Amino acid sequence: METIVKTPLTPSDLDAINALAKAQLTEDQIYTFAVRLCDNEVDRDYERFPRASLVELARLFVGKSGIFDHQWSAQGQTARLYRTEVVEEPGQTTEAGDSACWLKGYAYMVRTEANRDLIAEIEGGIKKEISVGCAVNRSTCSICGSVAGSCGHRRGQVYDGQLCFFNLEEPADAYEWSFVAVPAQRKAGVVKALRQPQESDKAQLIQQARARLELEKARF
Repeated sequence: METIVKTPLTPSDLDAINALAKAQLTEDQIYTFAVRLCDNEVDRDYERFPRASLVELARLFVGKSGIFDHQWSAQGQTARLYRTEVVEEPGQTTEAGDSACWLKGYAYMVRTEANRDLIAEIEGGIKKEISVGCAVNRSTCSICGSVAGSCGHRRGQVYDGQLCFFNLEEPADAYEWSFVAVPAQRKAGVVKALRQPQESDKAQLIQQARARLELEKARF
């Protein structure tokens, strides 16, 4: 499934967009597209968003900016989400054993000379992988249900035939969504850290944040 798809602009879409815009925009001024932000499948880091987390993230991501590579700069702001929804995938089951679903975002950008090439890259399928930046209050072990890091189970290991992964629960905030080259999720991508660390301290910060399970403490 594509991460980015074209989407027609309806009158209700235009109303939602203009609720975010300062000036009244017309359909001719706007380019819209849909993105697959994240899903409830176990990702490459052996973490996942349960459906309840996707429902809460749907609310939190409305109005959030699309940027590049999680670099927090106003200069990199390129699009904005004006609507979200959780999409069910009937007949498909996740590795965790529940019904598959994913978070769909509807984004817009104002057509300008500066973003003409970006629109062409979206249309041509070059820019399509998406990763989200958010914070969760709680992460639990899929094997025993304990707070992640407080038990002896390790992500990616199999115990009595069951894969161990961490459930990311109780979303606290959504920061942004980014165009990236390689997302953590196989169909989308997730970035759990609050900021983009330098390569030298990236592993250490992620380990500390996961151990404490309070991502707000990474704000330094």
